[in-house]
Amino acid sequence: MLNGIINIYKEPGFTSSDVVAKMRGICRQKKVGHTGTLDPAATGVLPICLGTGTKLCDMLTDRDKEYVAELLLGVSTDTQDTTGKILEEKPVLADQEEIRKAVMSFLGEYDQIPPMYSALKVNGKKLYELAREGKEIPRQARRITIYELEILKIRVPVVTMRVVCSKGTYIRTLCHDIGEKLGCGGAMQKLERTRVGAFFKENAVTLAQAEKIRDEEGLEKILFPVEKAFEEYGRVCVKPEYDRMLQNGNWILPEWLEEQDLCALAEKTAWNEGNGPKDAQGHPNSEEWVRMCTSEGEFLGLYSYHREKQRYQPIKMFLTGRG
Repeated sequence: MLNGIINIYKEPGFTSSDVVAKMRGICRQKKVGHTGTLDPAATGVLPICLGTGTKLCDMLTDRDKEYVAELLLGVSTDTQDTTGKILEEKPVLADQEEIRKAVMSFLGEYDQIPPMYSALKVNGKKLYELAREGKEIPRQARRITIYELEILKIRVPVVTMRVVCSKGTYIRTLCHDIGEKLGCGGAMQKLERTRVGAFFKENAVTLAQAEKIRDEEGLEKILFPVEKAFEEYGRVCVKPEYDRMLQNGNWILPEWLEEQDLCALAEKTAWNEGNGPKDAQGHPNSEEWVRMCTSEGEFLGLYSYHREKQRYQPIKMFLTGRG
């Protein structure tokens, strides 16, 4: 069984579930999952988790994402994109500078109301199921963050923009909200996801390419290890005599770690409390994670340091072949 992540470039017309079903056939295994939905009309990065990598599905859903989107001004639809029913059309009277200011005003945090055509559940029923029944219910706004917002092109009535955003952000709704601010309405007419966490468009493959690689070279060629998803966190290894403790998913004391790894961690991490110096042992604060590895460098799990208990506690283990 394959364990890890294959970075798939989803093409238009496929649902995320379609991609999972096709990957089960390509990989010839059942344990396959995706890391967050993309609308059928959207394209782009959809990391597919295999084997023990399926433990990552919910974690990668939470990662920051990057998109390139096209906003069509002057039209409002029931789905907030151009696949939906047109509700209203208005002339676009704003000039390029006014459009630019309206778009950039959404940089940072803002309270976004999820669209009715979404997979969010209310009382056990998905919003899009209610929407298809002609029902609309009040939705609570959610605080999301637009970390980066770059206007790539303005050719009225179309605005092309690059968006880096937090989990839970609907780009369709961002397009709708920009249109509302300009007073002419707006809908998303095209969307490409170019990054999910550490997975980029540049190293993604289509389903057809994945199948060809399987037949010619083997899928291991494009299989990323689970650890790839956590590159931003510090990496530490236990001393050989504590390998078994780690393999059993136990907590780990700082003195069980290789000293050079603690030193490297100390250079990267400081306590967030007060203005004191970096912790002498290099422990990250309790909100940060580390990649915990065996003495031979095999990644087995994510841990966080608990200052009160003065030890590393497991967050999630990625054990293979250990009963």
